Amino acid sequence: MHPKYRLSVPGAGVSDGPLLSVRDLRKEFVTGFRGALKRRGHVLAVDGVSFDIGRGETLGLVGESGCGKTTAGRLVLRLVEPTSGGVTFDGTDILALPAPEMRALRMRMQIVFQDPFGALNPRMTVGELIAEPLVIHGVGDAVSRERKLRDLLDRVSLSAWQAGRFPHELSGGQRQRVCIARALSLDPAFLVLDEAVSALDVSVQAQILNLLVDLRLDLGLTYLFISHDLGVVHYISDRVAVMYLGQIVEIGSRNTIFDAPSHPYTKALLNSVPSAKKGRKSFFTIKGDVPSPTNPPAGCRFHTRCPIAVPRCSTDPPRLRALGNSRQVACHLAQDPAATTTGASE
Repeated sequence: MHPKYRLSVPGAGVSDGPLLSVRDLRKEFVTGFRGALKRRGHVLAVDGVSFDIGRGETLGLVGESGCGKTTAGRLVLRLVEPTSGGVTFDGTDILALPAPEMRALRMRMQIVFQDPFGALNPRMTVGELIAEPLVIHGVGDAVSRERKLRDLLDRVSLSAWQAGRFPHELSGGQRQRVCIARALSLDPAFLVLDEAVSALDVSVQAQILNLLVDLRLDLGLTYLFISHDLGVVHYISDRVAVMYLGQIVEIGSRNTIFDAPSHPYTKALLNSVPSAKKGRKSFFTIKGDVPSPTNPPAGCRFHTRCPIAVPRCSTDPPRLRALGNSRQVACHLAQDPAATTTGASE
């Protein structure tokens, strides 16, 4: 980790542990009711998710649509209340905080949503939108807020005159810059970036990604970067966690995951990415459709689509276990690629 990250993070001297720790996080949504208070069905959108994010680090959270990654991002901010589990931010158990203390802590934990147009009030100007968090939390006076507004506009490469514009008068990339500036207005330490570039053109995506990298360096920010775009995740992340049907199936450093994936689902995801390089990819594809989250398969949830599944996979749920290079994999058959290569060469 670059030393600049750790030194510039607010509160970095308080603890040497991870900034965010998530343990066995679960969220069950009730899908309907039948009669008086009789539960009709449920969806376990997030099921036993655990991970840490170090100070100044970017953790990429990837997976197919509907795997639960967005719900996980909102759970760690308590925008959605978890069914069970634990979330610790800078040594504080946020799930145990009463409403006033949680409101104060939200100044250090912010989110940038996928749709910048839907996230912005169309009746408010850019200046009002960016200054709104300062007003809500009673930070500063009119003069200091105006000064903060000009600084934030400059940080996200917007002009001062654009403070008087309305969201519909801006391009998609400019609206997302406004969302980023608003998220930064309270000087947070941690940002959840929920598909923050997926609604943008490719050229604009590159600009926003470079902006996020620069902001992370300059301000010592910590990111949870949620995306289904593996190329984007590879560019911005330090570590990567792969989700499937509400569970993390593999987590490790960016190079470990992309260069030598271990879980069959991770291999299939990477194999699906188009490549201009010569040579054929390894034949590792996903078959069938994603099972219904209301009735997930027993055992390993991926076994119905896995090309290497064995009978044990249909009955025995795998748990995340450590392999080499600080990697964790939830697969009965997974082996450390480095160890396998070494053994073959010997």
